[in-house]
Amino acid sequence: MPAHLNTAELGTVGVKVSSAGAAVSCPDFSLSFKSAARETRSKVRPKPEQRRHGTAPQADCTLASCLLQDSMVRRVAVIGAGVGGLASIKCCLDEGLEPTCFERSEDIGGLWRYTDSMDGGRISVYRSVITNTSKEMSCFSDFPCPEDFPSYLPHGLLLEYFRMYSRHFDLLRHIRFRTTVLSVRKRPDFATSGQWEVVTDTNGIREVHVFDAVMVCTGHFQEPYLPLAFFPGIDTRFKGQYLHSQEYKDAEAFRGKRVLVVGIGNTGGDLSVELSHVAAKVFLSARSNTWVISRVSDHGFPFDMVNTTRFNHFLDWFLPSAITKRIRFRKFNSRFNHANYGLASTKSSNFKIIVNEELPFCLLSGTVVLKPKVRKFTESSAVFEDGTTEENIDVVLFATGYSFSFAFLEESVRSLFDDNRSLYKRIFPPQLEKPTLAIIGLVQLTGSVMVGAEMQARWVTGIFAGWNKLPPTSKMMADVLKKKPPVKRNPSERENLKLSFISYTDEIASCAGIKPSVLRLLLTDPRLALAIFFGPCTPYQYRLVGRGKWSGARDAILTQWQRTLKPLRTRVVDDSSNGSDGWCWMCLVALPVALTAGFLLSRHPWPGWSPRAGPQL
Repeated sequence: MPAHLNTAELGTVGVKVSSAGAAVSCPDFSLSFKSAARETRSKVRPKPEQRRHGTAPQADCTLASCLLQDSMVRRVAVIGAGVGGLASIKCCLDEGLEPTCFERSEDIGGLWRYTDSMDGGRISVYRSVITNTSKEMSCFSDFPCPEDFPSYLPHGLLLEYFRMYSRHFDLLRHIRFRTTVLSVRKRPDFATSGQWEVVTDTNGIREVHVFDAVMVCTGHFQEPYLPLAFFPGIDTRFKGQYLHSQEYKDAEAFRGKRVLVVGIGNTGGDLSVELSHVAAKVFLSARSNTWVISRVSDHGFPFDMVNTTRFNHFLDWFLPSAITKRIRFRKFNSRFNHANYGLASTKSSNFKIIVNEELPFCLLSGTVVLKPKVRKFTESSAVFEDGTTEENIDVVLFATGYSFSFAFLEESVRSLFDDNRSLYKRIFPPQLEKPTLAIIGLVQLTGSVMVGAEMQARWVTGIFAGWNKLPPTSKMMADVLKKKPPVKRNPSERENLKLSFISYTDEIASCAGIKPSVLRLLLTDPRLALAIFFGPCTPYQYRLVGRGKWSGARDAILTQWQRTLKPLRTRVVDDSSNGSDGWCWMCLVALPVALTAGFLLSRHPWPGWSPRAGPQL
């Protein structure tokens, strides 16, 4: 605990109150007297890169200038030590804040830390899971994955990467393990102080803390969503076993059984394929049109690195939607015709996309049989909407997703948002008197949510530190209402959370003042500009400018393909072809295309895009 904080014992045994000290009121800012005095005596808060490398300059600072420079936030509670929590701790430290992370388990990693047990209802991945996004598109923006790591990581390697990140930035000392957050409530003077009262439990000992801000990093995989009411007979007539995918760890328990998997998201597809190796028969029930793509794309490169580019994003914006949809469907069907497999039709406007290399072969070989929506269950069978029946079903496995409730938040706060669409930029409850509560990672993107969570944390901590500002409540509410559909969707449909990866990260980066300008780079560093515009939109791009600028970002971008190929070089074959001439011709063609695109976007920007790197709200 920092030296300037006081701890006062309450009458109840085992309960403590941690106080942040008295505060001075300013327009939207406050600062503890001791902190202000310390700042006055010493120096201006260093920039993040200076703090990391110990090169902070000395400068005189009056109390008034410090009060203007410093925000009201100093002590920050971070709830959860998964990927969002780790990024939040690190971003707090970069901004000179004092984070305390509460993690209810004994280790970091969140759901990516695999365990066989389900003690305390903890949710973790299943044993065989591998990431759907590649390492270059999923890593922290100033800490690339080791070059010898494969492009797609099993959960064990991803957890090791988290450990490396935590050790490198010395994050573990800020985490209190085996500590459950019981409640987060506004202090009586919240309207002026913005402070929160956080009650925790550690091995039966309750503590009450006071924090200037709270970052909730528990994600959206909190509570299994098991919609039994939509499946008549499942809990009244069906004699077999039914369970949620949360309880699934490996396939051995299903050997020789006839299994029905309900839900064709990424989890449903993965489990159907895995079960097909040991089960007598696997049926996969799907109610929506689903396009199945592979992690392996053109020429064997990772799919997301080939397709998630600013150039493709520009084409989506520039071309009519009917043309882009036709191009997309044609690409999806280039591997196999989805209509022949009963998966999706090009005539459907509502569809989802999952990542699975093996599912098409399992359908082709009959080890997995695709079925429509279940209408009802009998004692031992499932009746489907098309009138067909599958008999002798032993197990029904619901891959129906998760819901979130944030039960530890007080009701007056929890009622402000029913999903992330009620939050400003999917982060802030706009109705709060002070913007000192941030929900990190409650978003699904068409790319890595890890990158999105880190981007959110960087912007949020910049706001807490006073470098960034939010617009007035009225403007935030207007933005929320504009983006929130009037019809509430079924909780099991996660598409209401899914946003374009580049659009969203660019939007938050613009707010934080860290979005690179391709036009400016074309004039100063054409090679880097072309790599940014035509190459994969890797997270290093958001470390080129602004606060938190990283000197290694340029090199990380220009060497990303080498790190992708390095783990494959375990057997070298002779390839005498020289692609340098092709690269030169591509550059000659790409330069005018990039200039034209940049000019068009500067004249007609889409939401979240800006030709400048400065903040936009």
